[in-house]
Amino acid sequence: MKKFMDKDFLLTTETAKKLYHEYAAVMPVLDYHCHISAQEIYEDKKFNNITQVWLGADHYKWRQMRSNGVEEKYITGDASDREKFQKWAETLEVAIGNPLYHWSHLELQRFFGYEGHLCGDTAEDVWNLCNEKLQGGMSAREMIKMSNVTLICTTDDPADTLEWHRLIKSDETFDVQVLPAWRPEKAMNVEKPDYLDYVKKLSEVSGIEITSFATLIEALKVRMDFFAENGCSISDHSLDYVMYAPATAEEVEVIYTKRLAGEILNPVERKQFETAFMVAMGREYHKKNWVMQLHFGVKRDNNQSIYRKLGPDAGIDCISNYAPGSEMADFLNALAITDQLPKTILYSLNPTDNASIATIMGCFQDSTAVGKIQQGSAWWFNDHKQGMMEQMTSLANLGLLGNFIGMLTDSRSFLSYTRHEYFRRIACELIGRWVENGEYPADYKALEKIIKGISYNNAVRYFEFNL
Repeated sequence: MKKFMDKDFLLTTETAKKLYHEYAAVMPVLDYHCHISAQEIYEDKKFNNITQVWLGADHYKWRQMRSNGVEEKYITGDASDREKFQKWAETLEVAIGNPLYHWSHLELQRFFGYEGHLCGDTAEDVWNLCNEKLQGGMSAREMIKMSNVTLICTTDDPADTLEWHRLIKSDETFDVQVLPAWRPEKAMNVEKPDYLDYVKKLSEVSGIEITSFATLIEALKVRMDFFAENGCSISDHSLDYVMYAPATAEEVEVIYTKRLAGEILNPVERKQFETAFMVAMGREYHKKNWVMQLHFGVKRDNNQSIYRKLGPDAGIDCISNYAPGSEMADFLNALAITDQLPKTILYSLNPTDNASIATIMGCFQDSTAVGKIQQGSAWWFNDHKQGMMEQMTSLANLGLLGNFIGMLTDSRSFLSYTRHEYFRRIACELIGRWVENGEYPADYKALEKIIKGISYNNAVRYFEFNL
């Protein structure tokens, strides 16, 4: 029997062990998509206890605690941090097979040196150990440095001042790059009741009065220039699905004028507006050599009782089975046909979309970039062992796994960088197994390039970061 989560955790062959320990483990971390706060990085946030790090905004954990019958007061309510930690420890006991079990223990090992396992009985010892280290000076910046991170891309609204990014850049005591990433969903979400308030805010920060669809795009261009001046080269869009419902410029103006007048758009009008918006953004990304990330296949905020109390990102989202690949292909074609398709990363929350994404990608690759169209790493409900293996296997079967840009945390926690280690171990196990089975030669020069590429180098090349 193997020891629990030892140095060869998830590595079952000698080849996998060599690939991980000699090639993957030594590479830095590039976290090109996350939701941590630039302000918290600049201020070097300190945490009083492990609950504040682990449970403060982690809807992954909240879902599982609810599944274990835990009262909401111990999840997001007014229970003490020690009580919340106890309930999480008791939940983790029964999370066998869940990635949270592995993630949590990797974090305990790498950051706090705890080699045991967390459960209800060990919760007090783990609580004291972690809190001693946190109160002894383990801060947000220290966690980043401990993880060998070289660059972080946050997620930022077009109206953001980016003041914290600029302050970090001017701070010579911290050499990790923290760059903004453009997330313009508030400018696109015309169905939201506060949309007109947001348009007013965008008008103020851009200096362009938004009175039409054309002026909306002009205002966003102004803000894109500002983001670019502050190091931004990545965008991100959260979509129900990648839609395509073309309309003439005149029709789009009529639709948008209607919304600016306070009227509610019907589903067809909304889809036509969103298509025009996304095409306009894609063209600007191509012009600026920005990468376009598209996250889709999710149905959000399903439990309205919880949503009314806690708002979004509360652990009440699920996989959607509606993401027509034909419309996504048509959207990409609308940009490609005028030679304005930017580098693009496609993430679906539905794992049944893996093959569809891989085949659509192949239709739009070209010589302007290696792996110009990428399938993003197994996302959210799929970033477990099986989900990662399925995503990489599908990509290998239908595309070029060696050009894959690899893992990202997509997290709000400073401890989440161990997810890169988890991913790298799984990738090395998968590839190592193919080598041992005679499906790829034991050519370690080629394998080193592949493993280091997937771990780090491919992302540096793809995003053209100066590292």
